[in-house]
Amino acid sequence: MRLVIARCQVDYVGRLTAHLPMAPRLLLVKRDGSVSIHADDRAYKPLNWMSPPCWLTEEPGVWTVKNKADESLVITIDEVLHDSSHELGVDPGLVKDGVEAHLQELLAAHPETFGEGHTLVRREYMTAVGPVDLLLRDGNGAHVAVEVKRRGEIDGVEQLTRYLELMNRDPLLAPVHGVFAAQQIKPQARTLAVDRGIRCVTVDYDALRGMARDDLLLF
Repeated sequence: MRLVIARCQVDYVGRLTAHLPMAPRLLLVKRDGSVSIHADDRAYKPLNWMSPPCWLTEEPGVWTVKNKADESLVITIDEVLHDSSHELGVDPGLVKDGVEAHLQELLAAHPETFGEGHTLVRREYMTAVGPVDLLLRDGNGAHVAVEVKRRGEIDGVEQLTRYLELMNRDPLLAPVHGVFAAQQIKPQARTLAVDRGIRCVTVDYDALRGMARDDLLLF
């Protein structure tokens, strides 16, 4: 991973245009080829980025990043304050807690939870940016990527969005629909998921385990 802190301006040209005026920013170049531009706020979310597959060309004072769609990210550098590269090795991936891991196992055993005719293709389907929890086929034979969380929050929706972006580039998989499954889904996460065409499913962990509820419900 390469970390560059520089005074720069950024211009994106593609389906739309965007401009970031000159300011100090972090440029992050990952082994997968992705390039992202960060400010000292917004948590983990970049100001702009180019997802792989893409290609970086460096010339004095100018970085140009292009992808297969001929979209361009042009980074004009006024001053480099820091430039370093670090070998991170192979990431072991996210280690789920016991409930989340068991929830994924139960949903793999009961794919009909997501709708009639759904069948399991495989668990932990690997993509270039990490494993999708479940890969299913629906009743029409279309692929369905499922991200399983105990608590559904915005970062989980972002994670599934990255998986779907890559999987839908594969002609052997596309079209791939997304499902965000959790015991509880935060309203903000649900709103973001719906906006991105991702279906949300609230899962009853006890019901999947075959346990009767202790409380009595009127509705």
